[in-house]
Amino acid sequence: MFDTLSDRLEKVFTSLRGKGRLSEADIDATCREIRIALLEADVALVVVRAFIASVKQRALGEEVSKALNPAQQVVQIVNEELIAILGGETRRLRFAKTAPTVILLAGLQGSGKTTLAGKLAQWLKAQSHTPLLVACDLQRPNAVTQLQIVGRQAGADVFAPEPGNGVGDPVEVARAGVERARRSMHDIVIVDTAGRLGIDEAMMAQAAAIRDAVAPDEILFVVDAMIGQDAVTTAEAFRDGVGFTGVVLSKLDGDARGGAALSVRHVTGEPILFASTGEKLGDFDVFHPERMASRILGMGDMLTLIEQAQTAFDADQAEEMAGKLASGTKFTLEDFLEQMMAIKKMGSLTNLLGMLPGGAAMKDQLSQVKDTDLDRTAAIIRSMTPGERQDPTIIKGSRRARIANGSGVTVAEVNSLVERFFEARKMMQQMASAIPGAGMRRSSRRSAGKKGKGGKKRRSGGPNAPRLPGGTPSALPPGFPSGGMPGLPPGTQLPDLSKLKFPKS
Repeated sequence: MFDTLSDRLEKVFTSLRGKGRLSEADIDATCREIRIALLEADVALVVVRAFIASVKQRALGEEVSKALNPAQQVVQIVNEELIAILGGETRRLRFAKTAPTVILLAGLQGSGKTTLAGKLAQWLKAQSHTPLLVACDLQRPNAVTQLQIVGRQAGADVFAPEPGNGVGDPVEVARAGVERARRSMHDIVIVDTAGRLGIDEAMMAQAAAIRDAVAPDEILFVVDAMIGQDAVTTAEAFRDGVGFTGVVLSKLDGDARGGAALSVRHVTGEPILFASTGEKLGDFDVFHPERMASRILGMGDMLTLIEQAQTAFDADQAEEMAGKLASGTKFTLEDFLEQMMAIKKMGSLTNLLGMLPGGAAMKDQLSQVKDTDLDRTAAIIRSMTPGERQDPTIIKGSRRARIANGSGVTVAEVNSLVERFFEARKMMQQMASAIPGAGMRRSSRRSAGKKGKGGKKRRSGGPNAPRLPGGTPSALPPGFPSGGMPGLPPGTQLPDLSKLKFPKS
């Protein structure tokens, strides 16, 4: 969504990096380019003015004029001000002291409230809560049915006493839903309210009546991040008519310019709590201003990537897989398929690669990466026998033809997969042999088993080999000269690496 803004800002910062000192004219030109980039991204004018004024004031101060690298300092200022515009810090849900906690969803029709109710329910279940979805959108056709389907997918209970489609009183349903949650020991109630195609008094009055009936602990305004400048107008109308305590950005995976995300927080003063980045129930997470700012500036989002990996990979299995990767030959196609399926659970490959630092600079290459490639590879491996997966060396001509027919691909694609697997396994062995810790273990085993003349153990390393404290030669990775570390004089004392403690993985 922020591709256009990221590209413009990247060009601005690239032009700065070639300058040793920044004059006032350079800073004025930079701020002018940033202003154009923000306006083109549909950021509200009042937000742009406040942002540029703050950046310019800090850029003309001493922190830039006395910096060793002024260009990097300007980037840091823009990053910090962007974080401030997005809310400064992450705000979590507020839970009631006495259960149930009532969360009211409000917003325009089509903003994604009903789907978001299922996403929020699934996320809360993962946090060991027991949410109850209450169907109070009784106006939109099949809204109740949609909530029941979404609730079933999320594994959450749904309270829907009325059929909807214009039948039923949403205020009474909301009140009865909270009572139902108290009796059935649900600790959270998520109330899905009706929306409209535009702001009108009837919708505001109905949402206000539901609010008064259930006294929600959180009122979340769901805003479509693709509606541009109108998001600010809608947010202000809901703030004045119903009031809300937090914002949820939906459809952040769209191709719009995304200025709403940068505008709503500053204009309304209410924090952004969650962000929805896709159609699946798992495409939902807490909104972190610092991570979003980092992604906009093309710095990646490693923390989110790590968190997604922690949920997709089991710690014990990851440790076992690390041993197989280090050994090289023990890593089979079965293991490869297992790891590939775990990666697929983390989400879209394009989104995952985009979270890496520098990913924004490879948009053209990332656009060619398709999730269907994983499905095709999985189909090829699943068409193999257990023996072929364990020992791919037995896959010859006739076997490859059978596998190709079973998976619906060509023999050339099967050949390519097998060849790439062998190349990857060989590379894993080489990487494992280059790890300093692994080299130390191999070196200690070799030196313990070999003895020189006179029956004494032979000391490894020459007279100029780097020594650990106590005179023990350091074990260097393969490829380092025996005469010492590159760039250091012979006999340099190295720290005792044996006392460093690393995780098992």
